[in-house]
Amino acid sequence: MKRLALAIGCGLLLSACATSLNLGGSNTVSSSTAMSWKEAESNEFIPTNQKAANALITAAGAALDKSRPVIVATLANINALEESSPFGRIVAEQVSGQFTRSGYAMVEMKFRDRVFIKQNVGELLLTREIKDVAQTHNAQAVIVGTYAESEKMVFVNLKLIRPGDNIVLSTYDYAVPMDRTVKSLLGRR
Repeated sequence: MKRLALAIGCGLLLSACATSLNLGGSNTVSSSTAMSWKEAESNEFIPTNQKAANALITAAGAALDKSRPVIVATLANINALEESSPFGRIVAEQVSGQFTRSGYAMVEMKFRDRVFIKQNVGELLLTREIKDVAQTHNAQAVIVGTYAESEKMVFVNLKLIRPGDNIVLSTYDYAVPMDRTVKSLLGRR
């Protein structure tokens, strides 16, 4: 009888613990892990990438003509230039978006076939093909970039290059903190 009472008591105690710790199968998300709309709106990732695009535009000055297209390539991992990640793809997308908002004609590379596209990597322009792709689309410039991961930051380098002679028209370097969102975009958990 004592064993039965002890078993029932332990069962009730474990049940109470599971309920208070939300282990009972409920789909509610703890407020410490969920991001609110307000927090998402105040995230600095997008404005940081837009600032980088603006810096490229400003530094290039009169060397850029709004009537001629610009191409952006997916940012590559500096340690393996043939590799990228969702981080490299979204930075390229946000930089392209800011160039578009600034009045530049951007060529959407996802719909082009003269680009090296690796599954789950994105649009990586091979050096020997940059001139061909730019010439095909009459592009005046190509935006390329790399990123390097460290324990606490990701360092990003963007370059605006004139494809005819590979002259760098402008460059911009910046870093983003290695927060949970950035870790996720890099494939780290």
